[in-house]
Amino acid sequence: MNEPHLHNLNDKQLEAVLATDGPVLIVAGAGAGKTKTLTHRMFHLIKKGVSPGNILAITFTNKAAREMKERIEGMLVDKSIPEEDRARHHHPVPFVSTFHALGVHIMRQQAELIGLPRFFSIYDTGDGKRIVKDILNSLGLDPKQNDPAKILHFISREKGNCVTADQYATRVNNEFFPRLVAQIWPKYEARLREEKAVDFDDLLLVTAKLLEKNLEVREYYQKRWQYIHIDEYQDINSVQYKIVSLLADKHHNICAVGDTDQNIYSWRGADMSNMMRFEKDYPESTIILLEENYRSTQTILAAANSVIKKNKVRIEKNLFTKNVTGEKIGVFEGWSEAEEAFFVTNKVKELQKKGVALREMSVLYRANFQSRVLEEAFAAEGLPYAMVGTKFFERKEIKDTLAFIRAALNGGAPGDVERIINVPPRGIGDKTLEKIWAGQTAALSATLRAKVENFYALLERIKVVAQTQTPTETIRFVLKESGMENLLEHGSEQDKERLENARELLTLAKRYDREPIGEGIELLIADASLAAAEETPGEVASDAVRLMTVHAAKGLEFDYVFVTGLEEGLFPHERSSSRGDSSQEAEEERRLFYVALTRARHKVFLSYATMRTIFGERRTTLPSRFLSDVPPEHTEMEFVTKPRDGGRPLKTIYF
Repeated sequence: MNEPHLHNLNDKQLEAVLATDGPVLIVAGAGAGKTKTLTHRMFHLIKKGVSPGNILAITFTNKAAREMKERIEGMLVDKSIPEEDRARHHHPVPFVSTFHALGVHIMRQQAELIGLPRFFSIYDTGDGKRIVKDILNSLGLDPKQNDPAKILHFISREKGNCVTADQYATRVNNEFFPRLVAQIWPKYEARLREEKAVDFDDLLLVTAKLLEKNLEVREYYQKRWQYIHIDEYQDINSVQYKIVSLLADKHHNICAVGDTDQNIYSWRGADMSNMMRFEKDYPESTIILLEENYRSTQTILAAANSVIKKNKVRIEKNLFTKNVTGEKIGVFEGWSEAEEAFFVTNKVKELQKKGVALREMSVLYRANFQSRVLEEAFAAEGLPYAMVGTKFFERKEIKDTLAFIRAALNGGAPGDVERIINVPPRGIGDKTLEKIWAGQTAALSATLRAKVENFYALLERIKVVAQTQTPTETIRFVLKESGMENLLEHGSEQDKERLENARELLTLAKRYDREPIGEGIELLIADASLAAAEETPGEVASDAVRLMTVHAAKGLEFDYVFVTGLEEGLFPHERSSSRGDSSQEAEEERRLFYVALTRARHKVFLSYATMRTIFGERRTTLPSRFLSDVPPEHTEMEFVTKPRDGGRPLKTIYF
């Protein structure tokens, strides 16, 4: 072909670019050049005579949308015009945005139809919680006992399922919380309208309902966007699926790009079944597999393919590459999490000496609480690292737990008391606090006075335990007696993860148990405060090893990747371990491991510990089943000089 933009595509990418009419499903494996394929496809449509204004591309993040838009703009530049003059020559480009930005665009254009001013406000979670709190107060319900955040999260989930307040009211059951939501939700919507605002979820739900109910509006956008591209199709939820289906219903020129093997966000509403039923939705569809990987070595891909083929619910594909065979996957067995962390930092230093930039290395883990021992190891070795996500001592549940102990030992310091007097909710408001600080406790009602007295009695009990028992026992006592453990244990999946983080303090506390009673807990508090003060995310050197969960690593790539904590009950997580190897939860865990493997360009290191201290308890662990999924011919054992004192790192790690 004479078109230069088609010359640097492989056969399957070219097939996807040329398949411009009718529904097309592109199953794009990790590192297979999906963004390149999408941008070349849009450019080819324009070269064929399609107006850029008739092309729509939707992706999930602003970063991805910006990258796609910049690429297509670069392709549309007239190279015959001098570079200094190009800014004056505007080229129309396709509409490239996230789902939410698309919603804003449509709602602003159709504001009059939906009863909003064109420049309506978009409220964040903080605004939403404020409104729900006001409504609870107006109903005579205590926001401390009926968490506004939990109510708002429930409403958000329902909106993601394309459910309105009226629809929800028709199917609500007789349980207290669902009935409470049904009572508050309409009032919440009314308040939003009073304030000429919508929340983040409305940007999708209102758009979907408008397109569904108003034929004229629907036909307008169907005519405008005759060629539709959807990235990360495996991750769309019900309301996003509705929007896409309505926009594509007239012309059926929809190009969906995704990978069922990388669906790892079901807990956020992502529904892989939308991609699985694409052929049923569009019987005339063309299915194209992008299986050539440009990122990883043959060894890494062989391992990844072997792992993911065990999943039953997927669109079959097999990644391959023309890259070198590459090094074998390193497997390290440590006797403890400390030795595992020692191995990681040791290997990082080896690679650094060979000229590998720190920013080209990443350490991945399944659960946030695993970061603590890794952070300490990197700090002890003086290795720059950057946390993707919240650092251990910056997490609310960690700050709350330590604040209970500080308040108990420091005579009820106001800052700590204000932080935890309503953790969990006790119904003690700001006015009550003002009276407490003014020494007017006697002026409180009998009920409030009892709540305050119970709180201070709890602090006294914590003080006694802190002064007479080990730091480990003190942490355990705080989590149980404060009510934090019970609150988080019976909350959302995020709450359960927060409880895991809080319990990880037990592991940290164990090293202080050898100190004299009373002194160990003071050392723990002091060291934790210093560590938190020194951890400033914005000041981390750019050339630093990235530490993050596997979920956070989706869409990223590095030369060298360490996947840590590969033990049964940890990765795969214990919530999936008991439900069978082919359960929905187990398959998502396997997809998560597949994502971890395919982040690496050159080499992967897999590690596990035979003993791990989890939430203060020393446990014997079993290697993850995922390790046996990797063919032995693609692996090699890794070794490190044994630490001197029975498995502890050469340099004792504190903070």
